[in-house]
Amino acid sequence: MSPIDRLIIEFDTALRSVVGGANSQRPAPGAEMLSKTVLDTQERQHAAGLMRVNHVGEVCAQALYQSQKLVARNPEIQEMLNHSGQEEMDHLAWCETRLQELGSHTSYLNPLWYAGSFAIGLAAGLAGDKWSLGFVAETEKQVENHLESHLQKLPQEDHRSRAIVDQMRVDEIEHGQAAKEAGGVPLPEPIQKMMQTMSKIMTSTAYKI
Repeated sequence: MSPIDRLIIEFDTALRSVVGGANSQRPAPGAEMLSKTVLDTQERQHAAGLMRVNHVGEVCAQALYQSQKLVARNPEIQEMLNHSGQEEMDHLAWCETRLQELGSHTSYLNPLWYAGSFAIGLAAGLAGDKWSLGFVAETEKQVENHLESHLQKLPQEDHRSRAIVDQMRVDEIEHGQAAKEAGGVPLPEPIQKMMQTMSKIMTSTAYKI
């Protein structure tokens, strides 16, 4: 693939992440449960807020994986990041579809989330592959915890959203493990705390906007 072809593909990925229209290679989980999901107005709004937060997380994931791929020094690591990034694109498409089914919208601040995450991912990548992979592993660990909490918060009758979130959780665990096995090192605790703080700001904002 030529550099220009790669640039076009990455630009298309970025555009779909920010404005919508993501494509998934795997079908969205829980399709057979859609007809069984009956929610009242309050439950629908709450589920939409949580799925919007999840969608923002996937927008950030695309930015992180794209930026880290750009500066990864090892071709095998680039391929690992590319594989994980494609599965994250599945997540992005699933969340977008679910938001449409719930009659809601993605976050209006997606361009901001994408730009900020791209800058952070680039900085992590420039620090070196072991730190970049360590950043991926820590990010995925925090996302895993975040998704587990959403499984507790989603309406019990929202089987469709639950199926999507549960499969996302499984994939995130695999991505984090792959980053560790590829040589990722634990991040210093202050950086972990900073990431947790930024995540709280993002989730509380994206739930509403």
